[in-house]
Amino acid sequence: QVQLVESGGGLVQAGESLRLSCAASGNIFSINHMGWYRQAPGKQRELVAVITDGSTSDYISSVKGRFTISRDGAKNTVFMQMNSLKPEDTAVYYCNLQVVAPLGYTMNYWGKGTLVTVSS
Repeated sequence: QVQLVESGGGLVQAGESLRLSCAASGNIFSINHMGWYRQAPGKQRELVAVITDGSTSDYISSVKGRFTISRDGAKNTVFMQMNSLKPEDTAVYYCNLQVVAPLGYTMNYWGKGTLVTVSS
């Protein structure tokens, strides 16, 4: 069983910063990537940032230059530093872990989500 525990959400004003953390535990085989998704009210869940096991990262265009994703591989933990937050960043942020099972197929695990609210 794999568990993801997120922390770091909260209420901030526009222009301020937050740091999200997600710790993965359990029977984890080979990690393909870890990432953060978000879902705003009335919108679909979208991928915000992802980092591979080799520490290659990618971001959606709206957060490039403001958000930074990083990993502590030894602790199976992923972080996302969010700077210059905007009201449109308001959403529930979900941690995602994709692993490769011994037979070669991928499996996705999700955290319960942490709410980020940015006031104008």
